[in-house]
Amino acid sequence: MLRPIKSFDIKGQTVLIRLDLNVPILDDVIQDDFRIRACLPTINYCLSEGASVVLMSHLGRPGGEYNEQFSLMPVGEHLASLLEMPIKFSSDCISQDAIDTSLSLKTGEVHLLENLRFHKEESTNDSVFANKLSKHGRLYINDAFGTAHRAHASNHGVIDNFKNFGIGFLFEKEMKYLKDVINKPERPLVLILGGAKVSTKLELINKYLQQADTIIIGGGMAFTFLKAMGHNIGKSLVESKMIEQAKNILDTARLNGKKIILPNDIVCSEDINDINRNNPVSIREIPENQMGLDIGSKTIEKYLEILDSAKTVLWNGPMGVFEKASFAIGTEAIAKKLVEISEFNATVIAGGGDTASALRHFNMVDKVTHVSTGGGASLELMSGNQLEAINKLEI
Repeated sequence: MLRPIKSFDIKGQTVLIRLDLNVPILDDVIQDDFRIRACLPTINYCLSEGASVVLMSHLGRPGGEYNEQFSLMPVGEHLASLLEMPIKFSSDCISQDAIDTSLSLKTGEVHLLENLRFHKEESTNDSVFANKLSKHGRLYINDAFGTAHRAHASNHGVIDNFKNFGIGFLFEKEMKYLKDVINKPERPLVLILGGAKVSTKLELINKYLQQADTIIIGGGMAFTFLKAMGHNIGKSLVESKMIEQAKNILDTARLNGKKIILPNDIVCSEDINDINRNNPVSIREIPENQMGLDIGSKTIEKYLEILDSAKTVLWNGPMGVFEKASFAIGTEAIAKKLVEISEFNATVIAGGGDTASALRHFNMVDKVTHVSTGGGASLELMSGNQLEAINKLEI
């Protein structure tokens, strides 16, 4: 059992919260604050209940040493503006000055620690480093679902130093949708898969070959399946080492009466930066000198028809190169349909990473049932795998 934050009496306590503040920053400006906003309910709850708060997170991959490019200072400034209050910031997460600041916090104050990954001991789950982190608070709360597939000092080893530990509202919400709803879905259950690679979603495909009523495939990974079926795919993306696996998946689906739906027309171009959207071509007519960059109109129509009757949808991966206007139509059409069926009580769960980015790109991130903040973590959990950081939180 995972203990939710509401099960603790936190009044007068200093709560140490592991967050996932790993957001894109350019010239000290936050480019996308989705993950920051997602953690606000837990922080605000602690403050409203009379606690003080110490926040810790990683940012990027600085390689175990200080690098100004990966400082959490801009995140702290943005967070302060969202909370509409000043927050304290320490330039080293385990320095005595930082620990003293945490221990001297008054009720309602917030303290943000510098990037955990400025210390290599974070990623190696070092027990001494974890013990130093634990000195910042009396209660430990993990609200960093996006890191749950990794056993690091701040989300794993640190727990050994706490009698009381649990999860925040974001973590609780992720578990509700990515585990509970998926384990007992209302049917029909449709899995939508896109993005570049079959290899990163192989476990997910194998699990849902048994559980899903229909699997829809688009994006770059569709071409590995089309190649496995004997189609000429021109210069489209393909994972040559996965062709046999793709054949096996298609054979297994056929033998078990499961539906795997692939594109029947594709929008192609010689150049990913082409500003013109060419007319779709049949999957049997992909030109030798072009690559598939989006699903075509007939495929869109077919996919939307399937989604019309779905009661539970899991979506992981875009249908094309949605960042380019010429090749965004397929992904946008799927997103719009998922918003529509969400309004009619279907449960739509979107994985993190590129899927969440696509929904934000089309301003639809808050219009489906749940959008995960975790990329790798959501993929692992949806695939039915055990996550070490989650297991560590069990009581």
